[in-house]
Amino acid sequence: MDRIIEKKKGFFTKKTLWISLVALVVLLIAYSIIFGDKSSRLNVEKDKLTIETVIQGEFKDYIAQIGTVEPIKTVYLSSTEGGSRVESILVEEGAHVKKGEILVKFSNTGLVLSISNYEAEVARISNELRNARLLMEQQTLQSKSQLLEVDYACRQRKREFERNEVLHRDKLISDEEFQLSREQYEISVQQMELLKENLEQDSIFRSVQVAQLERSLARMQQNLEIVQERLERLNYRAPVDGELASLTLEEGQVVNMGDRIGQIHILTSYKLRVEIDEYYISKVTHGLKAECDFSGTLYPAEITKIYPEVKGGRFAVDMEFTEKVPENIRIGQTSRIRLELGQPLDAVMVPRGGFFQSTGGQWIFVVDKSGEFAYRRPIRIGSMNPRYYEILEGLEPGEQVIVSGYENFGDADKLIFK
Repeated sequence: MDRIIEKKKGFFTKKTLWISLVALVVLLIAYSIIFGDKSSRLNVEKDKLTIETVIQGEFKDYIAQIGTVEPIKTVYLSSTEGGSRVESILVEEGAHVKKGEILVKFSNTGLVLSISNYEAEVARISNELRNARLLMEQQTLQSKSQLLEVDYACRQRKREFERNEVLHRDKLISDEEFQLSREQYEISVQQMELLKENLEQDSIFRSVQVAQLERSLARMQQNLEIVQERLERLNYRAPVDGELASLTLEEGQVVNMGDRIGQIHILTSYKLRVEIDEYYISKVTHGLKAECDFSGTLYPAEITKIYPEVKGGRFAVDMEFTEKVPENIRIGQTSRIRLELGQPLDAVMVPRGGFFQSTGGQWIFVVDKSGEFAYRRPIRIGSMNPRYYEILEGLEPGEQVIVSGYENFGDADKLIFK
């Protein structure tokens, strides 16, 4: 009986080939998922990028700023008498004035009345003082006259007592008569002592009274001088030499005490007011040197004052010229300033560009050696000047980086050049 003999199948059958192919594809996909490049990519046109080379060289830590010329000092003018009326303005704005020169004439009726009252009070106290002195002189003369009379009577009774004493020893007068003469003499002596003491006390009292009146009169006279000075100040005078920058008054205007009425610029020298970004606030100190450009000529200057308040992300400093002052300099004129923040040092540097605004200096796109793409790399930036950033970590000299703005790159980790 015939039977069918089955043909033996080999390993590389059609079915096993398909299974192997599918398995290989799955493995490739898994490898790609696990070990492949997961970074987000973005195709960019290389020609539209700014690519610079990292260099090493002398890094100069300075910043470029704009300064505005100001007078070395400004004196503000304020009214010294409340209720004063402007009668006439003698000097116009912009004029050069001398110390003591009359700028404005005021009038003040209340002040004139006050002076009249003080003068009357001074006259009254002066009369009281004169009367007190006159009364003291009269009292002194009267007391001295009484003292003379008592002294004369005392001497008479003394002689009578001494005479009666001799007669009493000789038994020529009675005891009663002798005793009476002695008592009269002793009373005269006591009257003399009392009168002297009264004269001394009265003299002290009168002296104190006169001294009080003299002090009161002196105070009143001082007050009168002060009030008269206030009257004199109605002729408002320039406190210093300089340029009358402003005078905010009109004839007939009434001003109050302390009102700001103008200002004078002292033009013996000039300074520069410079506003600096708050990023540099820790590096800016007194005495920092700078170069100021006026018409192509550099003039050395230094920081003399730092204003602590920060407004709008900037703070202000004052600079003064350390050598000569530019000729024909004018208030309000501007100057380009190069402010040195430290000594030059050898450093790795990257040219400045728009990438800093997007990254904050935390990372940068580095161009691969193949030149076909660029990738992110973290960096650390130190100081900066108008041309370069100082690189502390993350880059080596000779590497190429993209320094143009990153606004259009989104969250891409790698840039593929087209």
